[in-house]
Amino acid sequence: MRAVWTGAITFGLVNVPVKLYSATQDHDVSLHQVHGEDGGRIRYQRTCEVCGKTIEYADIDKAYEEGGATVVLTADDLKALPVERSREIEVVEFVPSEQIDPVRFDRSYFLEPDANAAKAYALLLETLKETERTAVVQFSLRQKTRLGALRAYGDVMMLQSLLWDDEVREADFDAVKNPPKVSAGEKKMASSLVENMAADFAPDRFTDDYQEQLRTLVAAKLEQGDALDTAATFGEEPEAEGTADVIDLVEALRRSVEANREKRASSSGGAGGEKEGAATKKPTAKKAAAKKPAAKKAAPKKTAEKKSADKKAPAKKAAAKKSA
Repeated sequence: MRAVWTGAITFGLVNVPVKLYSATQDHDVSLHQVHGEDGGRIRYQRTCEVCGKTIEYADIDKAYEEGGATVVLTADDLKALPVERSREIEVVEFVPSEQIDPVRFDRSYFLEPDANAAKAYALLLETLKETERTAVVQFSLRQKTRLGALRAYGDVMMLQSLLWDDEVREADFDAVKNPPKVSAGEKKMASSLVENMAADFAPDRFTDDYQEQLRTLVAAKLEQGDALDTAATFGEEPEAEGTADVIDLVEALRRSVEANREKRASSSGGAGGEKEGAATKKPTAKKAAAKKPAAKKAAPKKTAEKKSADKKAPAKKAAAKKSA
């Protein structure tokens, strides 16, 4: 990684020299514009509307226009600003981490400590972890004064630039001002759907389908050229089933719960089948157990017959004596 900024974190009398690295990167397939007929690249030129010449980027200055007057600001003018010269990430205050709304997060950066500041860096990192607080900071980067959140991210400190208060819009919608009433049944069914779809967030389970399909398309185009049948390669878009006739919100939620259950059952595979098999075996065992007492009851019957046979035997002996 290449450092995008070098400076120091300052809080109180403590100064921690650090380097700033971008914590995120773009994974999109890089595309450029061409002329559809002959494939020629489309180039953009910076042309001066006064002299008509093509201007190099190094010769371009910035300007501000107001009331017909134009003020040109050169690179040296901008560098002369005190804030632009600042190389400090100044800690203003420490706030509870949950008080910073995620809507304010802009860009994320990793902070690497200087070799001589490793202990001070580790101290601040551990303090942020234990207190569960985030440092609100101010710093200057790329000709802008920025507000930032300095927080613990695993074993490193992360600096996230924040949007200023006037950069976050208000949600000015009629539906928000006059919300419709929600019935208890609808809330119960919606809660059931949420519980049914509950899981721990694992970002590695998700993929950028568009970029994957775009790479497949590029590879197929390289192999087959214009002869590629795109519709045959990717197929037609499937139509959504069972949504056109669903009007009742509760019914729609109920169907969603059932569909998600079926989806989870199919994804679980053989594990679910084994459970079902085990469940079907249990009643059989119970039936077998129920039959065993019946077999035991048959035994007393035989003893009764035996007793009656024993009674008849003395009777026969007595009759034999009389006849003698």
